[in-house]
Amino acid sequence: MIFNLPRATYITILLVFIGSFSFAQSNYFKMSYGFGGGINKSYTDVYKGSYGYTAYGVFDYHITPFVTFGLEGQYGMVQGGDIATDPHNRQFVNQYMAISANAKLMLGELVNYDKSEFLYNMRGLYVGMGVGAIKNKITDIVRYKPSWAAYDPGYGPFPGEDKSINLLVPLNFGFNYFIYDGYGYMRYVININAQSNFTFGEGLDGYNDSSTKFKNYSPDVYNTYTIGFKYMFGTIKSYRKTL
Repeated sequence: MIFNLPRATYITILLVFIGSFSFAQSNYFKMSYGFGGGINKSYTDVYKGSYGYTAYGVFDYHITPFVTFGLEGQYGMVQGGDIATDPHNRQFVNQYMAISANAKLMLGELVNYDKSEFLYNMRGLYVGMGVGAIKNKITDIVRYKPSWAAYDPGYGPFPGEDKSINLLVPLNFGFNYFIYDGYGYMRYVININAQSNFTFGEGLDGYNDSSTKFKNYSPDVYNTYTIGFKYMFGTIKSYRKTL
């Protein structure tokens, strides 16, 4: 039997590559960072909310590929009301900053997606919850009704603060689309996220109304709808499922 060195070398390289690719397919990076942006809408004490913008940055630690714990920072503008159309002639603009710690659980952690193409494609679907703080900076607000108001012209001032810090509880629902690098690792993520941010305090819209004059029983909320990008990095950890 004649030993064919080039053929043996080719087979060896092929086996090493297959082994390395299989190794990558069951291992993942433990950290990621990312950024993104989108629109938001407010639901506050003013009669009608309006749309603003939100930009964010995130840093996550991956307990598993599908369970994360991390920090999120936001900057944006929340607004609502209209001095001409609001029943009380009120409006506000809030240039805010927020930071929160969030935990997220993806579908891939709960289901066996190996034998279902649909579940495999949906494994990045997730829910999450967090806690943090929001720094409110009201840059435009109606404290006194205008003289031409249809009801009670010149009334005021509407009570409230232009600068405040409130407790923030974000609820997340979104989807991660994973992109693999040339070595077979999950390396890049395209993220689509809807987030409801419940604020506890009266700083989001700048109005701290008396419950005897205004119905003021629910926390102020702003919802964000964003798209973003993440990059996974750091040390490698094994996982019980093929990724």
